[in-house]
Amino acid sequence: MTRRSCAIYVVGIVCAHLLIIGIGLVVAQVFRTLIHNRLKKEITLTEGSRVFETWKNPPPPVFMEYFFFNVTNVDEFLVGAKPVVAQVGPYTYREYRVKVNVTAVENATKVSAYNTKTFVFLREKSVGDPAVDAITTINIPAWAVMNKVKGSFWKSSMVSIWMNSIGSGLFTTRTVDELLWGYKDPLLSRIAASSPDVEEVFGLMYKKNGTHDGEFVYHTGEQSYMDYGRVESWRGQRSIHMEFEKDVVVKGIPAYRFTPPRSVFASKEENPANEGFCVSPQECLGTGLLKVSPCRKGAPVVASFPHFYLADHKYVAAIEGLTPKREHHQTYLDLNPTTGVPVRANKRAQINILINRISGFPKTRGLNDTIFPVMFLNESVVIDDASVARLNKLLLIVTVVSNFPLIIVGLGAIMLVVFIILLVRAHKQKNEVKRIVFTKAVYAAPTTAEEDTSYTPVSDKEKDDPQNGTYIGLTPTADLKS
Repeated sequence: MTRRSCAIYVVGIVCAHLLIIGIGLVVAQVFRTLIHNRLKKEITLTEGSRVFETWKNPPPPVFMEYFFFNVTNVDEFLVGAKPVVAQVGPYTYREYRVKVNVTAVENATKVSAYNTKTFVFLREKSVGDPAVDAITTINIPAWAVMNKVKGSFWKSSMVSIWMNSIGSGLFTTRTVDELLWGYKDPLLSRIAASSPDVEEVFGLMYKKNGTHDGEFVYHTGEQSYMDYGRVESWRGQRSIHMEFEKDVVVKGIPAYRFTPPRSVFASKEENPANEGFCVSPQECLGTGLLKVSPCRKGAPVVASFPHFYLADHKYVAAIEGLTPKREHHQTYLDLNPTTGVPVRANKRAQINILINRISGFPKTRGLNDTIFPVMFLNESVVIDDASVARLNKLLLIVTVVSNFPLIIVGLGAIMLVVFIILLVRAHKQKNEVKRIVFTKAVYAAPTTAEEDTSYTPVSDKEKDDPQNGTYIGLTPTADLKS
């Protein structure tokens, strides 16, 4: 067997083995299982995983931005004019999140924790000084009290008298610090004197600095790593769902963007499933709004997206100065599809107050029913560079390992091409050898040295030499003729 034949056989054997092994690995999904196990080890909320400690104390900076709606025509509005507001902000705070009381539940498939938040003001990322800048807005404590006592003539009359005596109006002017972190309201102080259960300090973020919002339950990712960190419930209640919107790239990492659909805040007519969120059948609002007064001690608080984004146009048209835009007011979450790790998020929500005419309070007689915007927040986070490096390393491992069977199949295909080429060339050379014909030309007179020579054995019997073969004598042609 020649070297060429051996090479062909070797290439054929290697080709067959590569194709069989590669296709077998693809069908058996061996490496998919390896990847799943590796990701399960890396990104599950269990002791020993790489992400568990960073999940409990996240390194990427979280920023909380507050934007207020400053009312510029209070007197005109009180007599029936359309309110005019101007957005003021952001007032930005660094938010430090530490999860405490972390406990595994449901056979370690979920984990419960309390998310403690601490806020530190960042002057360089803010438009002004929250201790100095004043905002004119709805007097939320007054509206909360008026809604609490409406329907009772005696209580309404008493509260109305108190409001007049202490100068508590339907609107108030307070600093950003007071509106956020709390101030002693004179009306609440008057009521607290006879009702100790009433808190006399009011603030949109009062008692929320250095505290937690209640128990969260998260998926650990043990059953499916794509569920890593997903919120199952908050205080036992349902969380808002999101839908895929588009592909994005964050610091070079591919991600899927998820955002709450319009149906989340849709009216019961548009989405009958939302009827259960109505405080009462008479208090169901239109699309884009959700009344949350039971969560705010009866205060007429309404939640929405900023600038009434995704809400009925009538709410935007009722307020001068609102311009809803997707890029500025959308809530979204960007997840890496391979690992399920969040790489960027913006949670945006707006606090509004439902104002209307209330029997027993003459100051409200000139008002129309209005959903009045007070403030909206933007809680944002982007993956930090150190986490990007770790995630890129993990994605590289996932890519190489998951594509390894295909690499083997590819090498087998290349070897198959080489094997076919060698077979074709060998077959071609074999046919060329068979077509070779040795001929001897006959001429009238010899013209070359070859033709002047005759080849004859040395004797009548050829002599074989065991080492050098047969002896052949060379005799000139001319000698033969003589």
